[in-house]
Amino acid sequence: MPLPTPPPGPVQITVVESEACHFCADAHQALAVLAVRYPMSVESVDVRSDAGRTLMAKHRAPMSPLVLVEGAYFSSGRLPRRKLEKLLSARHADAGTAAATTDGAVRRG
Repeated sequence: MPLPTPPPGPVQITVVESEACHFCADAHQALAVLAVRYPMSVESVDVRSDAGRTLMAKHRAPMSPLVLVEGAYFSSGRLPRRKLEKLLSARHADAGTAAATTDGAVRRG
């Protein structure tokens, strides 16, 4: 009998932000609202740090905040809330479907 696959952990979101950035503050506010419905882990990185400069250069982000989802470029500048919510919703639905499929396989086994 196959072991059930555990659901994926929280979505890893990285925000590369700069000081006194209103788009950065807006991104954190949006993420706080979305975190109520979707499990996520948010890491903030200062754009002036070595890691921040490296990420900005790697993803060629023209402005802060640079937002990465699971390490992949998502946005730069104002956070597109609806686009992010759509992505999180799809990932959450996929995890639920995988868990339901695994549960069903275990029950039949």
